[in-house]
Amino acid sequence: MAGCALLAFNCAAQTVAQNYPSRPVRVIIPFSAGGAADVPGRILAARLSENLKQQVVIENRPGAGSTIGAEAGAKAPPDGHNLFMISNTHFVSAALYKKLPYDALNDYTPISQITNAPNVLVVHPSLPAKTIKEIIALAKARPNQIDYASSGNGSTQHLTGALFTKMAGIQMTHVPYRGSGPATADLLAGQVTVGFPGIAGMLQFIKGGKLRALGVTSGKRSAELPDVPTIAEAGVPGYEMVAWFGIAGPKGMARDLQMRVQGELLRVLKNADFQKSLRVAGHEIAYQEQPEKFYDFMKIEAAKWARVVADSGARVE
Repeated sequence: MAGCALLAFNCAAQTVAQNYPSRPVRVIIPFSAGGAADVPGRILAARLSENLKQQVVIENRPGAGSTIGAEAGAKAPPDGHNLFMISNTHFVSAALYKKLPYDALNDYTPISQITNAPNVLVVHPSLPAKTIKEIIALAKARPNQIDYASSGNGSTQHLTGALFTKMAGIQMTHVPYRGSGPATADLLAGQVTVGFPGIAGMLQFIKGGKLRALGVTSGKRSAELPDVPTIAEAGVPGYEMVAWFGIAGPKGMARDLQMRVQGELLRVLKNADFQKSLRVAGHEIAYQEQPEKFYDFMKIEAAKWARVVADSGARVE
């Protein structure tokens, strides 16, 4: 009897996967519309809608370091029609907050990573530093007299800067803002002179001479800024820090459904036109062929960001 019940369950799961999706698919993005996560999410949703012949809608749930959207993603029905955009910020927040209403690693069904989004170390033209080595020398000569802006305490921008100062052996003053917009505005005005923002939003200012790019935070040069060295090659060996984004479902998704969703996702990620669209938006394609590989990546990231947060001294009560 138990064997018959198991067979019936497996058949039902396969039928669900074969008929997927049976209604619109929701992708919860735990950030505001128009941001670094929202742009690739909407490009992805448009492509998935075409392939699935079913509407894929974005639901922005910003706030509290992505934890509001993360809770919604963890507690949604695991039916494949509710997906969640997970990122390095998800694990930063897990290290920052003492208590969360979900397990950041184990309350989700891994699907795949989708992109990497490098940041870039930029300076206001008033700062007399044109290379990574020059800004390090300047900071050593003027400890804590150079400010660097970020989109908030514990944000990727903050921790990118904190790791840079630690590895370079320098001291700069962190100035947190409420979002990238205000931080960029003061950076352009010269109120603060250093920043570590995402590449996509900075291209117009770098090319227009309003900001000077000294180094990208990724392990290899950016296709959008081929003449700008990596921070590692320009003076801080071993330095690498990128934002990344991926797709997960709530815990408990059936294996057949998990693999069906991943298959549809990879179909989009391997499309040349889609890859081009993301490059223009400052993102690089990154994916895993098996969900288990993505889970392994998530475990590594959880441990990595816990160390970075601990070293930075950042904390949210």
